[in-house]
Amino acid sequence: MLRPTLALAAALLSGTSALAAPTYIHAGRVIAVPGQTPRGPTTIVVDEGKIVAVQDGYAPAPAGADTIDLKSRTVLPGLIDSHTHLSSDRAGNEGITAFVTDSLPLNAHETYWNGMKTLRAGFTTVRNLGDSDGKVLALKEASRRGWVLAPRIVDAGESISTSGGHMDGRVGMADHVHGLIGTENLCDGADDCRRAVRRQVGRGADVIKFATTGGVNSGTGLATRMFEDEARALVETAHAYGRKVAVHAHGAEGIKLAVRVGADSIEHGTMIDDEIVKLMKEYKTFYVPTLSTVNGYLERLAANPNAYPPAIKAQIDWRIGVTGKSLAKAYPAGVRIAYGTDAGVSKHGRNADEFELLVKFGMPPVEAIKAATVNAAELLGVDKETGTIEVGKAADIIAVDGDPLTDVKVLKAMKFVMARGNVVVTP
Repeated sequence: MLRPTLALAAALLSGTSALAAPTYIHAGRVIAVPGQTPRGPTTIVVDEGKIVAVQDGYAPAPAGADTIDLKSRTVLPGLIDSHTHLSSDRAGNEGITAFVTDSLPLNAHETYWNGMKTLRAGFTTVRNLGDSDGKVLALKEASRRGWVLAPRIVDAGESISTSGGHMDGRVGMADHVHGLIGTENLCDGADDCRRAVRRQVGRGADVIKFATTGGVNSGTGLATRMFEDEARALVETAHAYGRKVAVHAHGAEGIKLAVRVGADSIEHGTMIDDEIVKLMKEYKTFYVPTLSTVNGYLERLAANPNAYPPAIKAQIDWRIGVTGKSLAKAYPAGVRIAYGTDAGVSKHGRNADEFELLVKFGMPPVEAIKAATVNAAELLGVDKETGTIEVGKAADIIAVDGDPLTDVKVLKAMKFVMARGNVVVTP
């Protein structure tokens, strides 16, 4: 739990309540460990931001303790989004305009705002996979200090690619603005790639993200943009520093390269084939499908058919047409799935939309929920802290009406959210 004065400050800043006394949550039905049989009426006791008891029935709260009535609701662990970009959800031409019109301090406030939208949507943990100016690193630290509330953040710092690759911000820009765009996240050759990892670790990155292929939003295509010695140097250096590695990869050869060199997760994985499925199972690589990107594309294009430059629009049309095919191949074959939306491409606060798409393309509701709790906690390395409702874990607890095991759409309407003992959405 935050120290009382800091907790109060955070509560005032964010419009939430910070609980200083033990709290008894009376839950009607509890999916305590997704994948296991749900519990019936249950009392969850929270103290100092931790779960200290989970017991059958409705235990009366002692004098001085608070009670939260969730008897009519289904209670679950806080959800985890393994692929976000908290600093913005303005993309295409709008994003380019914002880059040259909005100040960094303003964008820092936008980052906090997006974090709170995510938290109120029930996502109490995120893995942020790319932010060039350190705004998310700053939000993580401000939250740790108790200055503001935010999701638990596992942050990658700035994403890495080769020059001319997906994370080269100069791509598509006129030469005279190249000097405004940082390049320390770019690497060419194995030694330079080791340097790029060390730079992000030095900035405070918890995880390393790089791209083996081009990308949709950058207009750099599906082809592999990295040699094996570069990719291997990135992974080996990250692992030497105790960081897991997330790899952005669309095309099949780029996915295979990432898996072979030891990536911990494949992001997007748009062109997964049978050979890749075997490799991912052999290497125990997680797959983060990020199906929600199509929602962001479709919404922006509905509002403005010219929201994206023509070269990027062509790639978006392709991405929309193939979305879900890789998941439909990977999940039944036993590839491990972790939930991730690419929020920032899709809209922040709408993270639960991914559940519908996971189910649409073949995952049972319980498996989709596991992907957003147990599986994602393992991938992010926070499974000792969160992902289940068990004694000793952080009090990351949400509640919804209805039964998400039969209808995942109920996860779009949070009726209660608690993050590390702080009530974010009141019942």
